[in-house]
Amino acid sequence: MALIIRSSAIHAAGCYTTTPIRKGAQVVEYTGPRITKEEADEKYRDSPTTYLFGVGEGSVVIDGHGTAMFINHSCDPNCETEEIDGTVWIIATRRIAAGEELTYDYYLYDGDEDDAVCNCGARNCRKSMYSPEELQRRARETRKNAKQGEPVARRSNGRANGHR
Repeated sequence: MALIIRSSAIHAAGCYTTTPIRKGAQVVEYTGPRITKEEADEKYRDSPTTYLFGVGEGSVVIDGHGTAMFINHSCDPNCETEEIDGTVWIIATRRIAAGEELTYDYYLYDGDEDDAVCNCGARNCRKSMYSPEELQRRARETRKNAKQGEPVARRSNGRANGHR
């Protein structure tokens, strides 16, 4: 299959297929140097854009440097990620037509104070790239702090599966 990077309505640039992709196909590997989460936090401390992908238990991340780093988030994706023997693959979850933008749900589960706003435009968009579980955790924390009259606590600048 042939993939190209071009302008995207979701976020700046996106990854598109020029040929049809069958459901279940391994589309592209998420590649780049592997660094510790601590190194990533330091390296990207003041950067609003990252292309990090957590591997294993999340103490190691891939610092994306390849075609897969341009695959954008969607709340109604046509791909998913799968870790196979320490390698992260983007897998088609349905048949994808030639010319279609590739997307997967980032399901972010860690991050700093930003809302990780989603611009996917899907009918079922949750308006955030954070996972439903992380959004629930944040809502519980906000309610708890509001009851106690405290400001909302912010998590560390750790990044997880996904980027931006």
